[in-house]
Amino acid sequence: MTIDTETPVNPSADLPEDAHQLTAKLRHAAVEALPPQKLMPDRQPAYVASWIYVFGILTVSALAVVILTGIVLAIFGPNWWHVSTVGLFFNSLHLWSVEVFFFCMVVHLWGKFFMAAWRGRRRATWVTGVIAFVISVATAFTGYLSQQNFDSQWISTQAKDGINSTGAGAIMNVTNFGQMIMWHIVLLPLVVGILVGGHILLVRLRGVVPPFAPPDQPAIEVKQGVPADTAGTTATAASEVQA
Repeated sequence: MTIDTETPVNPSADLPEDAHQLTAKLRHAAVEALPPQKLMPDRQPAYVASWIYVFGILTVSALAVVILTGIVLAIFGPNWWHVSTVGLFFNSLHLWSVEVFFFCMVVHLWGKFFMAAWRGRRRATWVTGVIAFVISVATAFTGYLSQQNFDSQWISTQAKDGINSTGAGAIMNVTNFGQMIMWHIVLLPLVVGILVGGHILLVRLRGVVPPFAPPDQPAIEVKQGVPADTAGTTATAASEVQA
């Protein structure tokens, strides 16, 4: 469809005659499925100020450092991270960011487990988080196998017999550095990234799981991005803080 270029056009305005176009249909479907006020809310319920809610974003922050340092290590290779002073620094930074990542993730998982984080149509959020943890363990395992030192040799030879006993040795050869490094820097991180991205998206769409209400009070359920007076909760429980 052509338009008059001399007439100023508001790009955010929807014209009725454009409703049948594919781009308009896709845009409306995307906004309906992913409302901007949920993806980037201005406010959050007051209970997210608790420390137990901090470990999720700490996990994501540590994962960002893991990915950035891993990219640097993958570019320069094993000889650089074993010999160069800068390489040793990045190797150590990569290792300790992985340690922080798993510490925060375990605390986050246990905290959400005891809060029954699958409540309120949040089963998919819980499942993606658990699967992301399992895949992250496999990613860390292939990382240890890719160190190219005596630790990786010992780990690979010990793991080889265990994996062979399951019949998976023909598919996953843990003594093959080329195969392990590809699993570590390409395949498994891609899966973790997709799961973490989907997990965060579900958290935004379904909202943050509220804590359990005391026995003598009704359950708290505040809609993300909705003011307290319209969320149908008490003033104390539903008071909000800036996101």
